[in-house]
Amino acid sequence: MGKSRLGDGFILWLGLLVQLFFRLSISQDLDRSMMLEEGVEVVMPSSGVHLFHQDQHVVLTNGLVNLTLSVPNGMVIGVTYKGGENLLNTRNEEDNRGYWDVSWNKPGDRFIMDKFLGRSYKIIVQNEDQTEISFTRTWTVGSTEVPLNIDKRFVMLRDSPGFYTYTVLERLKEWPPFLIQEGRIVFKLQEDKFEYMAMSDERQRVMPMPGDRSSGQPLDYPEAVLLTNPSNPQLKGEVDDKYLFSCDNKDNKVHGWVSSDLGVGVWMITPTNEFKTGGPFKQDLTSHVGPTMLSMFMSTHYVGEDIALKFETGEYWKKVLGPVFIYLNSHLQPNTADPSLLWEDAKQRMRKEVAAWPYNFPLSRDFLKSKERGAVSGQLFVHDWYKNKNAVPGASAYVGLAPPGAAGSWQLENKGYQYWTETDEKGNFMIKNVVPGTYSLFAVVSGTLGDYKHASDIQIAGGSIVDVRNVVFEAPRRGPTLFRQYGLWTRYKDQYPDTDLVYTVGRSNYTKDWFFVHPTRNVGGKNYEATTWQIQFDLQNVAKGANYTLQLALASANGGELQVRINNPRSSGAEFSTGLIGKDNALARHGIHGLYHFYSIDIAGSGLVEGRNTIFLTQTRNLGPFRELMYDYIRLEGPASKF
Repeated sequence: MGKSRLGDGFILWLGLLVQLFFRLSISQDLDRSMMLEEGVEVVMPSSGVHLFHQDQHVVLTNGLVNLTLSVPNGMVIGVTYKGGENLLNTRNEEDNRGYWDVSWNKPGDRFIMDKFLGRSYKIIVQNEDQTEISFTRTWTVGSTEVPLNIDKRFVMLRDSPGFYTYTVLERLKEWPPFLIQEGRIVFKLQEDKFEYMAMSDERQRVMPMPGDRSSGQPLDYPEAVLLTNPSNPQLKGEVDDKYLFSCDNKDNKVHGWVSSDLGVGVWMITPTNEFKTGGPFKQDLTSHVGPTMLSMFMSTHYVGEDIALKFETGEYWKKVLGPVFIYLNSHLQPNTADPSLLWEDAKQRMRKEVAAWPYNFPLSRDFLKSKERGAVSGQLFVHDWYKNKNAVPGASAYVGLAPPGAAGSWQLENKGYQYWTETDEKGNFMIKNVVPGTYSLFAVVSGTLGDYKHASDIQIAGGSIVDVRNVVFEAPRRGPTLFRQYGLWTRYKDQYPDTDLVYTVGRSNYTKDWFFVHPTRNVGGKNYEATTWQIQFDLQNVAKGANYTLQLALASANGGELQVRINNPRSSGAEFSTGLIGKDNALARHGIHGLYHFYSIDIAGSGLVEGRNTIFLTQTRNLGPFRELMYDYIRLEGPASKF
């Protein structure tokens, strides 16, 4: 009996010892995986996805990627690839490496940054094929945090060289009013490792270091810095500005950074823009010096406060932002990595992610899968009676669905989803994977003035395909074209030192003689004056009793006002004024467009003369260098009765 009891005790003791050793072994591995600051990393088995807890962290790994998150906050504090060192900036605090945030305020208060710190977390699923973890926060009355319920998700899949993240935001109708100016996800990489940035085939390059900006010369606004003594001498004399790397939502599909030292690339892949504000032509930030990598879901950039999300009491709102994919790739030989190879690979992966949308793996009930969505098909025609007797196919146009509104309202739409596609050469279109709801159908046609909106709103149900009939864009037109004009800020005074721009129809060349941006004129120091442009043209057989039409489209406006006068620049009353318009700041942010404005302006024939006439365009607002207008298109039409 004694031997039996001793044997049982020995076996129990041995079992505990083995279990303790096993736990210590895993703990040591996790300790090594958590020692990211020292660049020590353990690569877990590649047989599937695993999840480990330690202290205030949780680690998701699939043998290729280790993703370390703080709990319960859900901050991204570590990302490693193939057993390498932490790719995030370990000099930063744990809540300043990878995070979601919004810039928000209550009416009348200053803006506050809220980093969506979770209060609790839950493992939604954990198996060898997929791990999804949720970090949540529920708003309570009296809280100083943004009045939103937050469900922040991270997903890792088997054998996937990266991870996905998305967030579900909800506002209850009884909550107080507030405003959101910006919402995004941010990743800050190791500043001494990542030196090459790419966001398109044409815009990719070696970038300055953050210290180069600190030692440089600030220019007219804080984002623009002249590099006076950069660590890379080849960059001396250049200007760094994060807005140099903005692009339209429709083109913002992949961007990121390459470390030649590590032979690793880190990329932000956005498979769709359905959850972004402002539609396909809304511009926003991508990556910039830091090295920083962003995905902007909502912002006032290039539009102004009109696109900020404003919530009133009694308004319910819920929206899914993402998922986006953080993709990692590597070169076989570090220190000799060709960034262009990693860029080409990232583009290929982007196309794969786009083809897989909507993803079938997110487990939030608010993210609808393909079978739960609908589609719209149709054929777009454009009718301009002056050009063609019959309507012609609207080839290569953008056709989209957005929440109901007036023509062009999609530019300021910020709370719902938008779905856009391009037509083929016959004007055919198919808009797929639309979340059920009521939408207006819009179109924008290159070379055609104005915005199209279909006469009837469209109801989308899950699994349905709606075929839209009579999609005919009657282009704005009152009479025959008499002339048309398709529309460098600090160089304006150099090019026009004494007088403002004068453009003569039939003699001037728009590629040389039209300045595109209508700015103020610097008259010394910080003083500026209004500028008046002239368009000179000849008319014969003027219809004195009829109206002519000036069709005018602006590509941008920032605190400007356009006044139009005919043949008398000093007349007390203008033929037309836009009033004070625009806050898109496209000029200062290196943009070629901001918010689109379109005007049809009546010109009395009695004010015109046979022979030489002049249209005077005055940008009246002169409080600083960034008050401006950008012209997209100008066309003078004769009376319809004369055609």
